[in-house]
Amino acid sequence: MQNRLAQARLTGEIEDTLLILQHPPVITIGRSGKINNVLAPQTTLQEKKIPVIFTDRGGDVTYHGPGQLVAYPILSLRPLGLSVPEYVRHLEEVVIRVLARFDISAGRMEKMRGVWVGKEKIAALGVHLSHWISKHGVALNVNTDLAPFNMINPCGITDRQVTSMAKILERSLPMGEIESLMIQSFGEVFGFSVCEKPPKELEPYQ
Repeated sequence: MQNRLAQARLTGEIEDTLLILQHPPVITIGRSGKINNVLAPQTTLQEKKIPVIFTDRGGDVTYHGPGQLVAYPILSLRPLGLSVPEYVRHLEEVVIRVLARFDISAGRMEKMRGVWVGKEKIAALGVHLSHWISKHGVALNVNTDLAPFNMINPCGITDRQVTSMAKILERSLPMGEIESLMIQSFGEVFGFSVCEKPPKELEPYQ
């Protein structure tokens, strides 16, 4: 779907589009990823029904699952006047602002992409650009079960842990509220007026 939407954005068939979703359990490996950063044996992954998918995003290995809010912007960066590093910082800023609404102090870590709370990673980031059209994006751990991250070296990092909003706040959070805040924050950071549309409008691109 992302590939079809990116092509439609390139040809001007659609406007800039932000996909907000949750994935079923899955491990994904980016272009610079190493399979040996998947620590669990294949038999364990099969038992838990967690597939390993190779993708064209940047970065290494990560886990997606229920309770994790994923944002995939399909944007034309050239009219926005954004360089790739600026775009990445914008995505990080979107998440930082969402977390600030819950008094979670988050930030960046030098030479490491994503959003961090102290030394723990709360949001992973990986993008793909072709003809200045973006795919993939950022994944924020909201109510995510963090146990599956033990089956990988998240983003290829071995000396840092992952965390979630639920773990920090010691309570589950309403995903609908986080989704709305993510959309609002995205509009603020990128200077967009965001119009929400039903998923059925994406059916031609599935």
